[in-house]
Amino acid sequence: MQKKRLGILTSGGDCPGLNAAIRAVVSHASLTYGWEVLGIPYGTRGLSGRKPPIELSTCDGRGVDPLLATGGTILGSASKGYSGESVEAILTGYEALGLNAIVAIGGDGSLRIVADLAERGGWNFIGIPKTIDNDVGLTESAIGFDTATNTVVDALQRLSSTAASHDRVMVVETMGRTAGHLALHSGIAGGADAILIPEVPYSIDSVCQKIHDLKILQQRHFALVVVAEGAKTLSGESRQYTDAQGNTRLRGIGDYISDGIYHRLGDRVEVRVTVLGHVQRGGMPSAFDRILASSFGRVAVDLLAAGKSGRVVVWRAGDVESVPISELCAHCPRLVDPQGSFLATARGLGTYLGEFSPVFERASAARLQQSELTASQV
Repeated sequence: MQKKRLGILTSGGDCPGLNAAIRAVVSHASLTYGWEVLGIPYGTRGLSGRKPPIELSTCDGRGVDPLLATGGTILGSASKGYSGESVEAILTGYEALGLNAIVAIGGDGSLRIVADLAERGGWNFIGIPKTIDNDVGLTESAIGFDTATNTVVDALQRLSSTAASHDRVMVVETMGRTAGHLALHSGIAGGADAILIPEVPYSIDSVCQKIHDLKILQQRHFALVVVAEGAKTLSGESRQYTDAQGNTRLRGIGDYISDGIYHRLGDRVEVRVTVLGHVQRGGMPSAFDRILASSFGRVAVDLLAAGKSGRVVVWRAGDVESVPISELCAHCPRLVDPQGSFLATARGLGTYLGEFSPVFERASAARLQQSELTASQV
């Protein structure tokens, strides 16, 4: 193979497993094909010349490669479009670095941006999906999702014990933007009593009924409610705020749910809200995220070696495949399927998930009749 110079960058929000993907690309490109690899710092900023590239090499052999276990990204990241750089400067910078191809690790928005630049500049480009939201199209999992799920589950276990000690209802707000994958998966694994996600309408009255059922039928005086940050209010609005820098952020649906429970049940229940925030993005990547990132990195390099470009690697049925970036973007964001197996699993466990299922509604009515509750009994 002719010696090539490969660039790699991370863009968008960080997550665990990015460094494992970088490690895989560098190792496979240099050891298998003899290519040079340059790390492009802070997304496209490094291509504009404002940030010098980083020469990357394989592990020096004096122990376990620390990149496997290190969270975040050693290259830094930028999550706002071109980050103030002009398209011309970025395209010129790519040529100035003498790059033959670029691997971009990002979410659906970041991959769209780099794909657009690649088309304008005629770059060879391969994308690797990462996001704790798991909303990138056509891939069953993206780098970072598994670790974030484990982080949320750990938090739910901790909150369950303090909820039980004080007979409280704990409302836990997770990340996820417009998709409920993180809330759904962690809620199932963490034993949530109610899971509220953007894809399924819900009723606070039904959440309160679930709390009734737990107290009367199971003699359990605490509850765990998981809500995705992108879930809407009953009137169909997103809860968000504007920070001091003028950025609009999703946050506050947990407080909305908490207030709704209190207004209906009053002092008969004590409700607390926990917003997990950016703790979900940090920490050591799980074993699965390390394996996924390593597999993605290896296949990305092989695709470039085979002369393929404009594609994104994806995880399907336990194996790595690739799809055209245009096809992937057409299926973004990937939302939770209301008729999917994970929702069916949660329903089978008695978790309240929303008002979308006639079967679930009949079961809720039956439980209500069985318990013969009135507000004064709680």
